[in-house]
Amino acid sequence: MISHLPLRLLAAAITPLLVLHTQAAHCAPAAAAVSAETRLDHISVAVTGKGSPVILIPGLSSPRATWDEVVPALAKSHRVYLVQINGFGGDAPGGNLKPGILDGVVSDLSGYIATNKLGQPAIVGHSLGGLVGLMFAKAHPDQLSRLMVVDSLPFYGMLFGPTATVAMIEPRGRAMRDQMIAQYGKPADTSGTEAVANGLALKPGSRTKVKAWMAAADPRVSGAAMYEDLTTDLRPVMPSITTPITLVYPWDVTNRPEAMVGALYKSAYGTAPHVTYVAVGDSAHFVMLDQPALFQQALETFLTH
Repeated sequence: MISHLPLRLLAAAITPLLVLHTQAAHCAPAAAAVSAETRLDHISVAVTGKGSPVILIPGLSSPRATWDEVVPALAKSHRVYLVQINGFGGDAPGGNLKPGILDGVVSDLSGYIATNKLGQPAIVGHSLGGLVGLMFAKAHPDQLSRLMVVDSLPFYGMLFGPTATVAMIEPRGRAMRDQMIAQYGKPADTSGTEAVANGLALKPGSRTKVKAWMAAADPRVSGAAMYEDLTTDLRPVMPSITTPITLVYPWDVTNRPEAMVGALYKSAYGTAPHVTYVAVGDSAHFVMLDQPALFQQALETFLTH
């Protein structure tokens, strides 16, 4: 059993990403080299590589450059589809200035897979992208073969204790959403951004990237997407998600002890029929930045077994 105190400490380590957001000049970080790009209402999709298809979805405020460390090797044997939510990475918000962002992303992705005849690609989602992946697996089980979720829960409120509900979280989420949206067009809070990045990544280079990504994202989209994430509870439908799931979660001795984090995630995903758990040590939320080699290994195992 997980005590409430460690859960609160874990929540405190992650929540700053949701509470604080800054807006700076929209200079997008360098993206992975691509051979084609398509822009839809809620997402854009860039493509590279050849082989069996795999779709990569980044998290809140994050661009497709999230995956830059693993795409070159992945593209040698896979056709890689790099999703980016409109409004992140310096992109225009498109259709994401109105409610229904996550449902819109799922719908756009489904249409893209059908239009491009991708069959049943593998899908990988980080954080908010992991929640989108779960939503997609529930809504369109015939359009994916397997799903990797990287450090994401079916209900974010689980971090605040086992009795948390959407109704309990919603007022806080609404206030946080409004606070983030109000930052649009205002000067950046560089010290605050640094504090948040330090909580989401362990390595200095990882933190530098996260800070740049936060600054380039449109806080109107980030705030609204964060609110939808907080108020989405997929726990009741987890038993019906038959798609094989690989759950990758980070841990580190100081802030996220493996036993505590592992117990939380096994509780969250325990009712899903087919789940494989992969723990990556000496890492924070951005596993693919802190431990690219270990994440690459986990990704290759996920795609070949």
